[in-house]
Amino acid sequence: MKKFLLAGFGALALFAAQPATAADMPVKAPRPVVEVWTWDGFYVGLNGGYSWGRSRTTVDFFNNTTGAFLSGSSDTFNLNGAIFGGQIGFNRQNGNWVWGLEGDIQWSGQKGDTAFTCSPTGACNNLTFGAGLNVPVTASFEQKLAWFATLRGRLGVLVAPTWLAYVTGGLAIGHIETEGVLSGFTAASAPTSAAFGYDKTKLGWTVGGGVEGRISGNWTAKLEYIYADYGSVSGTGLLTTNVIPLRAEFNSKVTDHVLRVGVNYRWGPTPVVARY
Repeated sequence: MKKFLLAGFGALALFAAQPATAADMPVKAPRPVVEVWTWDGFYVGLNGGYSWGRSRTTVDFFNNTTGAFLSGSSDTFNLNGAIFGGQIGFNRQNGNWVWGLEGDIQWSGQKGDTAFTCSPTGACNNLTFGAGLNVPVTASFEQKLAWFATLRGRLGVLVAPTWLAYVTGGLAIGHIETEGVLSGFTAASAPTSAAFGYDKTKLGWTVGGGVEGRISGNWTAKLEYIYADYGSVSGTGLLTTNVIPLRAEFNSKVTDHVLRVGVNYRWGPTPVVARY
């Protein structure tokens, strides 16, 4: 009997000690929370910056009656100005590589001007004034890139999970507006002038690169440079009241250097929360 009582008290003591032992056991720390960012998905955004355009322009003066060539001249001038616009695109991520397609359209304040002279002085005007000097025929010339758009592929590599360095290239479309005034003299030695103008939308190409990184949530920011070539635009001005009826034929090759910053918002779920 005594043995049974001792065994019972021993079991009771062991049972009573269990909670204290469990309470003294170490508790595992919670696993850290890590945000998993993906570049997959469609995005839309805004951008702004500055553009340094160039217009390499030539002009040839002709006798509009006979078609005879009279004079030629050329000049390269700047088409600089601020730009602002928006973009839309999509990305696909495969490991450290990201590829996608982006389209944008930009308002542009780029413009510039120059002037041309029919040289030698008497080539377009055989009148003499004062001490037997010919007064030249001149052409003022102003050009602007009113807007442009691009459609480009992008290929990038991750320099960090939320930072992307990429190259880009594709099609460029630019709307180039040209206007000016031809000035000369009539056979009666009276000043005469005529305005000219023409607008052209040109298809060209573009190439460039940039960096883009996540700033918060589904928002990213980017810095981008692109070079665009819009080919050549041409047009004609007439000054038939000049003593020698004139036709001036202009041709401009327009290129552009664009530097812009932008922000994008990616459609889709916010970054996934994972525990490791």
